[in-house]
Amino acid sequence: MEKICVIFGGQSPEHDISRISVTSVIENLDKTKYELYIIGITKDGEWFLYTGDYKNIKDGAWEKDTVNKKKAIISPDAGDRAILVFDGSKTEKIHPDAVFPVLHGEYGEDGTIQGLLELSHIPYVGMGVMASANGMDKTSSKIVFKNENIPQADWYVYNRGDDIDAAVKEIEEKIGYPCFVKPARTGSSVGVGKARNREKLISAIENAAKFDRKVLIEENIEGHEVETAVLGNGKSVRVGEVGEIKPAVEFYDFDAKYSSDSATVLEIPAVLPEETRGKIREYAKTAFIALDGQGLSRVDFFVKYSDGSVILNEINTLPGFTSISMYPKLFAAVGVDYPTLLDELIRLAKERVK
Repeated sequence: MEKICVIFGGQSPEHDISRISVTSVIENLDKTKYELYIIGITKDGEWFLYTGDYKNIKDGAWEKDTVNKKKAIISPDAGDRAILVFDGSKTEKIHPDAVFPVLHGEYGEDGTIQGLLELSHIPYVGMGVMASANGMDKTSSKIVFKNENIPQADWYVYNRGDDIDAAVKEIEEKIGYPCFVKPARTGSSVGVGKARNREKLISAIENAAKFDRKVLIEENIEGHEVETAVLGNGKSVRVGEVGEIKPAVEFYDFDAKYSSDSATVLEIPAVLPEETRGKIREYAKTAFIALDGQGLSRVDFFVKYSDGSVILNEINTLPGFTSISMYPKLFAAVGVDYPTLLDELIRLAKERVK
């Protein structure tokens, strides 16, 4: 059996979503193929090997289970290629065949844990260091995509400490209202706001700056919110179905993405012309390759109501894997079920292109 280390939790605002995602991943990993080692990272950044019932992870109860968890870390020593588990005066080494980091946001999909795994010489699921960092930073990825001539909304970058009055004036001249305000390096709509006037814009910038020193302000696009999924290494890429998100709220916020009680409708496939869906898939593939894509990504777009043109919104290099998440659903729609998708991601991790 292959030894697979699954990592969840972490210090980002998306810690709780990671717990939900990893529960779905563990449920769908074939236990006849894989021997699982589960590492949980607390919100304070402590690492533990958890050997209890994985169903205790979703609500956070695993942290109170003192019997079934031991301090553990991934060794940065390439000679070890191991998880180090500490049990009193003893240290056990576990040698995984691959690591599946089911981590969202900072310290999970921003290149940091990827860098640790590169040092360790342990194969891992998902993008490499540079691709993860650029994918996480919406301003950096916009520059990459601009170079590929992929249509995007107009944008402006505000850095914490900039003259906010001067910034607001420039935003009003370049972008206007309404506009979206986002921390540059968070995911799952954390810290995102929509501003319709100067007062709301200043408030939204100040709020976003609590999460990141760099804030992205974007043109509002009136259109269908659509997504597709990418799977592969390098230029050998498969693209899933295109799905449309129809949120019950004004925009697809954190609760709409992850609450099972949300009235948000996911329409798969999106009711759009095949030509438009084909263009979305092609842009998604181009964006993935431009970032030096490895493993997986979900790529989000708008299709304008006015003329049907396609606008790239952003790329997510470690998308949600909850039971209501779009990434696995978009591949299920083209005949790749959840367990098969996980098998493929692990296979791609082990054959990562250097």
